Amino acid sequence: MTTDPLSRRTLLRGLGGVAVGLPLLEEMLPSTLLAASRKPEVPVRAFNVFFGLGIPAPVQPGNFEGVLEPLKPLQDQLLILRGVDQVRCDRSGMNAHFDGASGAFTASAPNGEARAGGASLDQLVRMGRYPQGLPDGMVPTLIGGTFFRRSRVGRYVHSYLPDGTVASTIQEKPRDLFERVFGKVELSSGGDEKDERLKRSVLDSVVEQYRQFTGPNSPLGSVSKERFKNHLDRIREYEQRAFTVKIDDPRAPSYPPPSKVKHGGAADPGGEGIDITLEELREEWRLMADLYALAIQMDRARFGSITFLAAGERIRLKGDYHYNGRLIHHFDDSAQLRASGSKGCSHEWWHKFNEKKENEQLRAHAHMKMNEVAYFLKRLQEGEDSREANGRTILENTMLTISTESGDGRHNDVKRELSGVFHAITGANGRFKTGQVLNAKAEGLDLYNTMLSGLEVPGRLGPKDHEHQNVDAIMA
Repeated sequence: MTTDPLSRRTLLRGLGGVAVGLPLLEEMLPSTLLAASRKPEVPVRAFNVFFGLGIPAPVQPGNFEGVLEPLKPLQDQLLILRGVDQVRCDRSGMNAHFDGASGAFTASAPNGEARAGGASLDQLVRMGRYPQGLPDGMVPTLIGGTFFRRSRVGRYVHSYLPDGTVASTIQEKPRDLFERVFGKVELSSGGDEKDERLKRSVLDSVVEQYRQFTGPNSPLGSVSKERFKNHLDRIREYEQRAFTVKIDDPRAPSYPPPSKVKHGGAADPGGEGIDITLEELREEWRLMADLYALAIQMDRARFGSITFLAAGERIRLKGDYHYNGRLIHHFDDSAQLRASGSKGCSHEWWHKFNEKKENEQLRAHAHMKMNEVAYFLKRLQEGEDSREANGRTILENTMLTISTESGDGRHNDVKRELSGVFHAITGANGRFKTGQVLNAKAEGLDLYNTMLSGLEVPGRLGPKDHEHQNVDAIMA
């Protein structure tokens, strides 16, 4: 009988810092006898999920309908919060695209062009629950996203240290995110490095350990061996999608080509926006979401943030948007706005928002964004790799906070613009309520600090003299 289970932190290590984690296997669980007296260990995790431009408060429905329809399959795992106020994040002369974005997950006004006003939720949890640092072989903070608007760091980065500096470099290309998680295959000597890199995969560099775990002397049983092989097949699949693989040799990723969408300065030419199809946007984002979820499933990342479109995002989107077999909308921002440049971007639908009108285009964009956020969340509850030792899924066990920059797309009323900012949270292993829509009527600062209390984290956000009000209604 096994009484000393394999550690979930078991890694296959290869060249150049390559580290491939194992999925949760039977051999990692305590024996039946020990399980009766040992509480299953589930790591504490916290991630911030950001989407750009927001959902005007009057458009947010009372339940999982309308623009929130894509979240309905996840309703049992989510608590939707209405009435969250981020007005304290305002700075004179700015607007929610700047202040609200920086205040997402920090509840503090920004401190300049490249700094937040303080720590973000995920980093306080990381420091409070792992004061001695995370286990070896783990990415300390993983930040990724698909975005284009770049004029201010707070538009797209949403993980900050206590001094307001970014917690890690953001990875905006799938191949960069892949290498951040697994490392690069470094070659010691001989041959042209570029040509050699074409022939190597990160999995090729851990082949000896692979043989050990799948061979006759493996510590794994037949069921776990098969799951182990399937797990590595999935890693290779994502690697192939990120690196573009030669068809004649499935083990030979080619040199990473430029991403199909624009990055860097080309993604935000003078703030005038870019043209992109829904297909291009989805392909880029969903690979990023798959890779980010894989890093969590493999226990390579426990903290960080992921962004789907920046605050104040300026894109001219085109394409038919279908959901559940029906056409939701035909996107053609520039033609429908009858404008070019920045005035022809989807960003303008938020400035044109009028609670007395249908706001068809805004609603369609918001619905699409919820669908893409839901895509990422579903990655954390589907399949065997998302099931944990306590019987819950990673989505159920993790503290995920989903938010945006604005509760009203217009800039003519700061209080209205930074009140009613959309928030949703997951249960964090049974700590918070889920399965409902709750009118919180609370400051973001009090909401975030209540969540920190729920995770037994000693640190708090905001000024020391703030009289904290617990938002007890979110507690399970």
